[in-house]
Amino acid sequence: MSAPRPDLVERLDRLLPQTQCGQCGFDGCRPYAEAMARSEADIDRCPPGGDAGARALAHVLGVAPRPYDRGRGEHKPPLVARIVEADCIGCTRCIQACPVDAIVGGSKLMHTVLAPLCTGCELCLPACPVDCIEMLPAEGQDAPAG
Repeated sequence: MSAPRPDLVERLDRLLPQTQCGQCGFDGCRPYAEAMARSEADIDRCPPGGDAGARALAHVLGVAPRPYDRGRGEHKPPLVARIVEADCIGCTRCIQACPVDAIVGGSKLMHTVLAPLCTGCELCLPACPVDCIEMLPAEGQDAPAG
């Protein structure tokens, strides 16, 4: 199979949310964009992008729009991880799980999240053995009603 056009891959990649969460079944947004450009993946595989994202991808690819596949996860407003510092044991598992290097700290020391880098992918949550990570609305987002 021939390589996808770089300009098409760029356009598709720019439409994706850059969460690098893997819910699409690929190792990140760029590999998903490349697969779509090669016609090896459908436009409905990105929960963070939601229905609007799937429509935008369909438009670029010239295919019929359809909603994102709800079986891959829930569409949520942008979130950011926060480590409850008093509970952090410094195991570094969250650092290893973060695909965008948004968590910093050292072994046996408290860790923290660099909020501007955090994509809200939630991959750090299952990695934390003491459940000291919470997800909060990203800056400028309304807090969930409760």
